Amino acid sequence: MGRLNDKVAIITGAAQGIGKTTALRFAQEGALIAVWDINEPAGQATVKALNDAGFIAKFYAVNTTDFDAVTAAAASVHKDFGKIDILVNNAGITADASLKKMTTVQFQKVIDVNLTGVFNCTKAVSEYMSVNKYGRILNASSVVGWQGNFGQTNYVATKAGVIGMTKVWARELGRKGITVNAVAPGFINTEMIQTVPKDYIDKLLDATPAGRLGEPEDIANAYIYLASDEASFVNGITLEVDGGIRI
Repeated sequence: MGRLNDKVAIITGAAQGIGKTTALRFAQEGALIAVWDINEPAGQATVKALNDAGFIAKFYAVNTTDFDAVTAAAASVHKDFGKIDILVNNAGITADASLKKMTTVQFQKVIDVNLTGVFNCTKAVSEYMSVNKYGRILNASSVVGWQGNFGQTNYVATKAGVIGMTKVWARELGRKGITVNAVAPGFINTEMIQTVPKDYIDKLLDATPAGRLGEPEDIANAYIYLASDEASFVNGITLEVDGGIRI
Protein backbone atom coordinates (compact mmCIF):
# COMPACT_ATOMS: atom_id res chain seq x y z
CA MET A 1 0.00 0.00 0.00
CA GLY A 2 1.06 3.60 -0.53
CA ARG A 3 2.93 3.13 -3.78
CA LEU A 4 1.03 6.06 -5.32
CA ASN A 5 0.68 8.29 -2.27
CA ASP A 6 -0.62 11.77 -3.14
CA LYS A 7 -0.35 11.18 -6.88
CA VAL A 8 -3.17 12.66 -8.94
CA ALA A 9 -4.40 10.15 -11.51
CA ILE A 10 -6.76 10.67 -14.42
CA ILE A 11 -8.34 7.40 -15.52
CA THR A 12 -10.44 7.47 -18.68
CA GLY A 13 -13.33 5.05 -19.05
CA ALA A 14 -13.35 4.50 -15.30
CA ALA A 15 -17.11 4.05 -14.99
CA GLN A 16 -16.87 0.29 -15.35
CA GLY A 17 -14.68 -2.71 -16.11
CA ILE A 18 -10.90 -2.42 -16.02
CA GLY A 19 -11.06 1.36 -15.59
CA LYS A 20 -13.25 1.14 -12.50
CA THR A 21 -11.06 -1.53 -10.95
CA THR A 22 -7.96 0.54 -11.75
CA ALA A 23 -9.50 3.57 -10.05
CA LEU A 24 -10.13 1.52 -6.90
CA ARG A 25 -6.67 -0.07 -6.85
CA PHE A 26 -4.95 3.28 -7.46
CA ALA A 27 -6.95 4.82 -4.61
CA GLN A 28 -5.96 1.94 -2.34
CA GLU A 29 -2.34 2.78 -3.15
CA GLY A 30 -2.85 6.40 -2.09
CA ALA A 31 -3.73 8.14 -5.36
CA LEU A 32 -6.30 10.90 -5.78
CA ILE A 33 -8.60 9.92 -8.63
CA ALA A 34 -10.15 11.88 -11.49
CA VAL A 35 -12.73 9.68 -13.20
CA TRP A 36 -13.25 10.62 -16.86
CA ASP A 37 -16.18 9.01 -18.67
CA ILE A 38 -19.13 9.82 -20.93
CA ASN A 39 -21.42 7.64 -18.80
CA GLU A 40 -22.24 10.10 -16.02
CA PRO A 41 -24.49 7.88 -13.85
CA ALA A 42 -21.97 5.03 -13.85
CA GLY A 43 -19.04 7.41 -13.42
CA GLN A 44 -20.71 9.12 -10.49
CA ALA A 45 -21.38 5.70 -8.99
CA THR A 46 -17.68 4.86 -9.22
CA VAL A 47 -16.80 8.11 -7.47
CA LYS A 48 -19.41 7.54 -4.76
CA ALA A 49 -18.02 4.08 -4.10
CA LEU A 50 -14.53 5.56 -3.78
CA ASN A 51 -15.68 8.42 -1.57
CA ASP A 52 -17.70 6.08 0.64
CA ALA A 53 -14.55 4.00 1.14
CA GLY A 54 -12.71 7.12 2.33
CA PHE A 55 -10.84 7.90 -0.87
CA ILE A 56 -10.62 11.23 -2.71
CA ALA A 57 -12.17 11.09 -6.18
CA LYS A 58 -14.08 13.36 -8.52
CA PHE A 59 -16.08 12.72 -11.68
CA TYR A 60 -15.64 14.64 -14.93
CA ALA A 61 -17.99 14.09 -17.89
CA VAL A 62 -15.54 13.90 -20.78
CA ASN A 63 -15.86 12.77 -24.38
CA THR A 64 -12.27 11.91 -25.18
CA THR A 65 -12.89 12.22 -28.93
CA ASP A 66 -13.45 15.98 -28.45
CA PHE A 67 -10.09 17.71 -28.02
CA ASP A 68 -11.61 20.93 -26.70
CA ALA A 69 -13.55 18.98 -24.07
CA VAL A 70 -10.42 17.07 -23.08
CA THR A 71 -8.40 20.27 -22.81
CA ALA A 72 -11.06 21.84 -20.59
CA ALA A 73 -11.27 18.74 -18.39
CA ALA A 74 -7.49 18.61 -17.95
CA ALA A 75 -7.54 22.27 -16.87
CA SER A 76 -10.31 21.47 -14.38
CA VAL A 77 -8.40 18.55 -12.88
CA HIS A 78 -5.28 20.70 -12.54
CA LYS A 79 -7.31 23.44 -10.86
CA ASP A 80 -9.08 21.02 -8.52
CA PHE A 81 -6.05 18.95 -7.51
CA GLY A 82 -3.10 21.27 -8.20
CA LYS A 83 -1.25 18.85 -10.47
CA ILE A 84 -1.59 15.81 -12.72
CA ASP A 85 0.86 12.96 -12.16
CA ILE A 86 -0.69 9.96 -13.93
CA LEU A 87 -2.84 9.46 -17.01
CA VAL A 88 -4.35 6.06 -17.74
CA ASN A 89 -5.74 6.02 -21.27
CA ASN A 90 -8.16 3.18 -20.61
CA ALA A 91 -11.32 4.24 -22.48
CA GLY A 92 -12.11 2.04 -25.45
CA ILE A 93 -14.92 0.51 -27.47
CA THR A 94 -15.51 -2.26 -30.00
CA ALA A 95 -17.70 -2.42 -33.09
CA ASP A 96 -16.86 -5.78 -34.58
CA ALA A 97 -17.55 -7.05 -38.08
CA SER A 98 -15.66 -8.78 -40.85
CA LEU A 99 -13.98 -6.56 -43.45
CA LYS A 100 -16.78 -7.33 -45.89
CA LYS A 101 -19.51 -6.31 -43.44
CA MET A 102 -17.80 -3.51 -41.52
CA THR A 103 -19.16 -0.08 -42.37
CA THR A 104 -17.06 3.06 -42.57
CA VAL A 105 -19.07 4.38 -39.62
CA GLN A 106 -18.12 1.34 -37.51
CA PHE A 107 -14.50 1.71 -38.49
CA GLN A 108 -14.26 5.41 -37.74
CA LYS A 109 -16.15 5.22 -34.44
CA VAL A 110 -13.58 2.85 -32.96
CA ILE A 111 -10.67 4.85 -34.39
CA ASP A 112 -12.08 8.03 -32.84
CA VAL A 113 -12.33 6.60 -29.32
CA ASN A 114 -9.45 4.14 -29.13
CA LEU A 115 -6.80 6.04 -31.06
CA THR A 116 -7.74 9.70 -31.45
CA GLY A 117 -9.02 9.78 -27.87
CA VAL A 118 -5.66 8.53 -26.60
CA PHE A 119 -3.89 11.20 -28.65
CA ASN A 120 -6.21 13.94 -27.36
CA CYS A 121 -5.79 13.02 -23.71
CA THR A 122 -2.03 12.59 -23.92
CA LYS A 123 -1.52 15.86 -25.79
CA ALA A 124 -3.58 17.84 -23.27
CA VAL A 125 -2.32 16.22 -20.07
CA SER A 126 1.36 15.99 -21.03
CA GLU A 127 1.52 19.79 -21.08
CA TYR A 128 0.92 19.88 -17.32
CA MET A 129 3.31 17.02 -16.70
CA SER A 130 6.04 18.73 -18.71
CA VAL A 131 5.82 21.85 -16.56
CA ASN A 132 6.05 19.71 -13.42
CA LYS A 133 8.89 17.61 -14.88
CA TYR A 134 7.09 14.44 -13.84
CA GLY A 135 4.50 12.12 -15.31
CA ARG A 136 3.37 8.57 -15.93
CA ILE A 137 1.29 7.95 -19.06
CA LEU A 138 -0.21 4.48 -19.42
CA ASN A 139 -1.97 3.34 -22.58
CA ALA A 140 -4.36 0.42 -23.03
CA SER A 141 -3.33 -1.77 -25.94
CA SER A 142 -4.20 -5.46 -26.46
CA VAL A 143 -2.59 -8.71 -27.51
CA VAL A 144 -4.64 -8.46 -30.70
CA GLY A 145 -2.54 -5.42 -31.62
CA TRP A 146 0.22 -7.92 -32.38
CA GLN A 147 -1.60 -11.03 -33.52
CA GLY A 148 -4.80 -9.65 -35.09
CA ASN A 149 -8.28 -11.00 -34.49
CA PHE A 150 -11.03 -12.03 -36.88
CA GLY A 151 -13.68 -9.35 -37.29
CA GLN A 152 -11.72 -6.59 -35.57
CA THR A 153 -10.05 -4.57 -38.31
CA ASN A 154 -10.88 -1.33 -36.52
CA TYR A 155 -10.04 -2.45 -32.98
CA VAL A 156 -6.78 -4.15 -33.97
CA ALA A 157 -5.71 -1.08 -35.93
CA THR A 158 -6.18 1.09 -32.86
CA LYS A 159 -4.38 -1.24 -30.48
CA ALA A 160 -1.42 -1.61 -32.85
CA GLY A 161 -1.42 2.16 -33.24
CA VAL A 162 -1.31 2.65 -29.49
CA ILE A 163 1.84 0.52 -29.29
CA GLY A 164 3.47 2.75 -31.92
CA MET A 165 2.37 5.99 -30.28
CA THR A 166 3.66 4.75 -26.92
CA LYS A 167 7.15 4.35 -28.39
CA VAL A 168 7.09 7.78 -30.02
CA TRP A 169 5.93 9.54 -26.88
CA ALA A 170 8.47 7.69 -24.73
CA ARG A 171 11.17 9.18 -26.95
CA GLU A 172 9.67 12.65 -27.02
CA LEU A 173 8.71 13.03 -23.37
CA GLY A 174 11.36 11.02 -21.54
CA ARG A 175 13.71 13.95 -21.00
CA LYS A 176 10.84 15.91 -19.51
CA GLY A 177 10.52 13.42 -16.66
CA ILE A 178 7.57 11.60 -18.23
CA THR A 179 7.52 7.89 -18.93
CA VAL A 180 5.05 6.42 -21.41
CA ASN A 181 4.19 2.73 -21.39
CA ALA A 182 1.38 0.48 -22.56
CA VAL A 183 -0.30 -2.61 -21.17
CA ALA A 184 -1.56 -5.28 -23.56
CA PRO A 185 -4.24 -7.35 -21.84
CA GLY A 186 -5.22 -10.77 -23.04
CA PHE A 187 -8.82 -11.81 -22.65
CA ILE A 188 -10.19 -10.29 -19.46
CA ASN A 189 -13.34 -11.21 -17.56
CA THR A 190 -15.27 -7.95 -17.98
CA GLU A 191 -18.74 -7.00 -19.16
CA MET A 192 -17.44 -6.97 -22.73
CA ILE A 193 -16.32 -10.60 -22.82
CA GLN A 194 -19.36 -11.87 -20.96
CA THR A 195 -21.32 -11.56 -24.23
CA VAL A 196 -18.93 -13.92 -26.05
CA PRO A 197 -20.27 -17.45 -26.77
CA LYS A 198 -19.10 -20.14 -24.35
CA ASP A 199 -17.50 -22.30 -27.04
CA TYR A 200 -15.25 -19.41 -28.04
CA ILE A 201 -14.33 -18.79 -24.39
CA ASP A 202 -13.41 -22.45 -24.07
CA LYS A 203 -11.07 -22.11 -27.05
CA LEU A 204 -9.42 -19.09 -25.44
CA LEU A 205 -8.91 -21.00 -22.21
CA ASP A 206 -7.34 -23.89 -24.10
CA ALA A 207 -4.93 -21.46 -25.79
CA THR A 208 -3.95 -19.73 -22.54
CA PRO A 209 -1.20 -21.50 -20.55
CA ALA A 210 -2.46 -19.90 -17.32
CA GLY A 211 -5.73 -21.76 -17.92
CA ARG A 212 -8.07 -18.90 -17.06
CA LEU A 213 -9.35 -15.55 -18.20
CA GLY A 214 -7.65 -12.52 -16.76
CA GLU A 215 -9.37 -10.43 -14.12
CA PRO A 216 -9.54 -6.63 -14.11
CA GLU A 217 -7.29 -6.65 -11.04
CA ASP A 218 -4.54 -8.28 -13.12
CA ILE A 219 -4.47 -5.27 -15.42
CA ALA A 220 -4.87 -2.73 -12.63
CA ASN A 221 -1.87 -4.25 -10.83
CA ALA A 222 0.24 -3.88 -13.97
CA TYR A 223 -0.80 -0.24 -14.21
CA ILE A 224 0.16 0.30 -10.57
CA TYR A 225 3.67 -0.99 -11.20
CA LEU A 226 4.17 1.18 -14.28
CA ALA A 227 2.76 4.23 -12.46
CA SER A 228 4.97 3.74 -9.42
CA ASP A 229 8.50 4.94 -8.74
CA GLU A 230 9.60 1.32 -9.02
CA ALA A 231 9.19 1.68 -12.79
CA SER A 232 10.98 5.02 -13.11
CA PHE A 233 13.45 3.56 -15.65
CA VAL A 234 10.81 1.66 -17.63
CA ASN A 235 9.89 3.64 -20.73
CA GLY A 236 8.36 2.82 -24.09
CA ILE A 237 7.42 -0.80 -23.38
CA THR A 238 4.21 -2.70 -23.93
CA LEU A 239 3.69 -5.07 -21.02
CA GLU A 240 1.73 -8.17 -21.95
CA VAL A 241 -0.69 -9.32 -19.26
CA ASP A 242 -2.28 -12.23 -21.07
CA GLY A 243 -1.67 -15.48 -19.21
CA GLY A 244 0.83 -16.50 -21.90
CA ILE A 245 -1.62 -16.67 -24.80
CA ARG A 246 0.98 -15.30 -27.23
CA ILE A 247 3.63 -17.89 -26.41
